Amino acid sequence: MGPLGHADQLLALFQASVPGGQLRLQRLPCERLLRLWLADPETFGTRFDDQVVSAIMAAPPYWSFCWASGQVLAGRILANPDWVAGKRVLDLGCGSGVVAIAAALAGARESIACDLDAAALVAAQANAGANGAQIRIAPALEAIHGPVDVLFGADILYDPDNRPLLSRLPTLADEVWVADSRVKDFSEPGYVKVATEQATTFPDMGEWEGFNQVNLYRAARVAR
Repeated sequence: MGPLGHADQLLALFQASVPGGQLRLQRLPCERLLRLWLADPETFGTRFDDQVVSAIMAAPPYWSFCWASGQVLAGRILANPDWVAGKRVLDLGCGSGVVAIAAALAGARESIACDLDAAALVAAQANAGANGAQIRIAPALEAIHGPVDVLFGADILYDPDNRPLLSRLPTLADEVWVADSRVKDFSEPGYVKVATEQATTFPDMGEWEGFNQVNLYRAARVAR
């Protein structure tokens, strides 16, 4: 299936969650090189009835927004291509696929977008096509075989049930980067805080300002 086919499929998936909603190919404000199929802001300027709101909350189309942490990681990768050049890279919880796409454009040998949400994998493929990037998709960690050089996770801790992943990730890759704007008590052993950057989810959802502060953490591989 070509890029346009993925985009059409993506719109159908979006409208299943947001009846009448539209997607638009948009350039990211913080990284103008990248374009993603994201929710048209006018879609969310409409007042939905309670039934539609309930449907959206039951299966949120997270991939239709580019979250602050994903933007920060993508920008860092494009500014520092040596992080990924010639390496096998994994974007865990890829959502829109922005991090995997940035890695591919920065010269990764293989860039894998992994997400449990099948719609997110369609989004990653559509967005990769829009940027002329080659990525691979994986529906779960268990579907990825062989060594991984660098693993990226952007805002994967929004769900508290994902916190135990932090101790597992350094067993899966030589280097792990976690970008997070949600957890304010991050204290996982083995991770070092590297930087803090500001970014806003795009399209802007008017979130609490604290969610615009993205912390970057790095960990090195540990033995299984």
